[in-house]
Amino acid sequence: MKITDKNIQKIKTVDASLETVWLKWTTHAGLKTFFGLDNKIELTPGGPYEIYFLLDQPVGRKGGEGNRVLSFVPNQMLSFTWNAPPQIPEIRNQKYRTWVVVNYRQISQERTEVTLNHLGWPEGEKWDETFDYFQRAWGIVMDSLAESCSR
Repeated sequence: MKITDKNIQKIKTVDASLETVWLKWTTHAGLKTFFGLDNKIELTPGGPYEIYFLLDQPVGRKGGEGNRVLSFVPNQMLSFTWNAPPQIPEIRNQKYRTWVVVNYRQISQERTEVTLNHLGWPEGEKWDETFDYFQRAWGIVMDSLAESCSR
């Protein structure tokens, strides 16, 4: 499997403190404010970083299942593995996972810049389809984050 240099990058400045944004990405309650309907997160290397979108589906088809925290630096960076959506089973059912790195930068007391990079994309038509899916999906997630910060 050849890994390409393809990268999805989304940058968003949100109206919230650095600490608030960090907690949104790294806690059960925080994630529920903008990302998925439920989740299982354990902020430790190797801990689960699962986001559930389809609660009525059987295990394995609920969303971001089986993903893991790779690393983190509090209030600076979070990285985790990521899988393909259930509608692309050829990719979802592989053991290989791409990874997401989220960086946080305080602009002011109540403004934070969030940069998301989704990396580790192999070559292949179905991988390209998955890349295109997440090119759209991460934009929606970042917009949802911004909206949750302005409430």
